[in-house]
Amino acid sequence: MSATNLQTRFFARMGEPQEFRRLFEHLPGVYFFVKDDKSRLITSSHSILERFGLRNETELIGTTDHDYFPPEVADGFIRDDQGVLKSGQPLLNRLEIWYNEQRILDWFITTKLPVHGRDGSIIGLMGITHSYAGRRVSYAPFSNVSKAVEHIRNNYQSKLTNTGLAKAAGLSERQLNRKFHEAFGMTPYEFITRTRIQGASEALARTDAPIVQIAVEFGFCDQSAFTLQFRKHTGITPKQFRHRYHSPA
Repeated sequence: MSATNLQTRFFARMGEPQEFRRLFEHLPGVYFFVKDDKSRLITSSHSILERFGLRNETELIGTTDHDYFPPEVADGFIRDDQGVLKSGQPLLNRLEIWYNEQRILDWFITTKLPVHGRDGSIIGLMGITHSYAGRRVSYAPFSNVSKAVEHIRNNYQSKLTNTGLAKAAGLSERQLNRKFHEAFGMTPYEFITRTRIQGASEALARTDAPIVQIAVEFGFCDQSAFTLQFRKHTGITPKQFRHRYHSPA
């Protein structure tokens, strides 16, 4: 029996086409999902159900990212989905914002691959996502800008400039902008803003500090500018976010 026939017969004997997905339930920190060609969720690892506050998979089926994330974040996920579905090409190691264990937006790395039907057409996609902070060293696509990323993560509460970031990365400003776009699909400025929003979100959820104080501490010139950017990136105001997630230590 040829190797190909052996493989074909084995797969034909599998009682359930989703048999392999159970493996993802046992990979620490990895979240697995499948969507159809309209970006509707079809299945996921149990860890995603917990992250979304769902009791069972039935509640997940047919929903989209817009049911769980701020509009701008959900739009970005679906835009990436459609790129994979239309091109048939995988999206590998994309840095994006997702919910951490405290349901606060944080940086994660996502990979998406097309799913093909029996006729060869693309019927959806499957993907995994996991924390950037825990695995950043392992990813070659980020190597050229990793020093700049770490500089932002360690100093985002201070004044940051493209010149300073380029120096930290050992790149010219032009190279820095190009490589950020290639790796993350955004400018260094957008990365800084999103990182500040993530840090401020944690402060809003975990402390009783006045919102104006948090705004200044996380690099915003005043509360008005903070509120504007916060609403843009999360879909709600800092006050609304605090009311929803506040749990002081």
